[in-house]
Amino acid sequence: MIASLTLPAPAKLNRMLHIVGRREDGYHSLQTLFQIIDLCDHITFTPRHDGEIHLTSEVSGVDHDDNLIVRAARLLQQYSGSHLGITLDVEKRLPMGGGLGGGSSNAATVLVGLNHIWQLGLSLNALAELGLQLGADVPVFVHGHTAWAEGVGEQLTPVTLDAPWFVIIHPGISVSTPSVFQDPQLTRDSRPITMARALQGGAPEWRNDCEAVVKKRYPPIAEALDWLGQYAPSRLTGTGACLFAAFQTQQAAQAIAHLSAKRWPTWVAHGLNTSPLHDDLGYFTKALGR
Repeated sequence: MIASLTLPAPAKLNRMLHIVGRREDGYHSLQTLFQIIDLCDHITFTPRHDGEIHLTSEVSGVDHDDNLIVRAARLLQQYSGSHLGITLDVEKRLPMGGGLGGGSSNAATVLVGLNHIWQLGLSLNALAELGLQLGADVPVFVHGHTAWAEGVGEQLTPVTLDAPWFVIIHPGISVSTPSVFQDPQLTRDSRPITMARALQGGAPEWRNDCEAVVKKRYPPIAEALDWLGQYAPSRLTGTGACLFAAFQTQQAAQAIAHLSAKRWPTWVAHGLNTSPLHDDLGYFTKALGR
């Protein structure tokens, strides 16, 4: 086995998010466009022969065994029957609870990375089914492609979107996703649209149905959205707290980010259509027969 391997866990943005119904199980039916971006955490894998799963990086308020990273590794170990273990170290860049999918992406990188390191030979479809047990956003990161998503976000169709430069702002607060989805004023009856219409982009199709509730409940997010909206159409990703705007050039994005950084944690990220994780492991090259 390799001595160690470091792999990226990229973030995502919801370029649009519509809530088109509420299911009997209490979850909401969604239509969304997930775009992968080049803002990443990084996870270092060091194989073990004793079957133990160890995470060296602590997350405040999260017990070791409850961390999605550890849960993903143990789920794959149990499913595959592997007797190998792993030590995992995470270099975090993505904010917790920011709507960028950091925890889900970490779990997906563990599933895809361990499948490679332990030489399990499982398909991405099999890994995505496992990942869905950990969270609705895990499958899109497992498949590693920008996608149109329905259901609770797990019914994925790969798509190709434009690849602008994004300014991403975190207003420095935490959003309770359950409270947003339980809010009686949340729009739950958006009219479903086709994927083809969604891909045409722009208003009114590209909006986030959670945004009105989040702005009302969290004034600092409303303030940041209004500020960024002076320069380009701004939008919440997921239920927040992060928000973003797209720019055609890196220079334009960096200029606005320079101003934003005086008030809030800010990142500039490039839109992608394939995950750097899968690029590193050669998934798409293999799929193209190269």
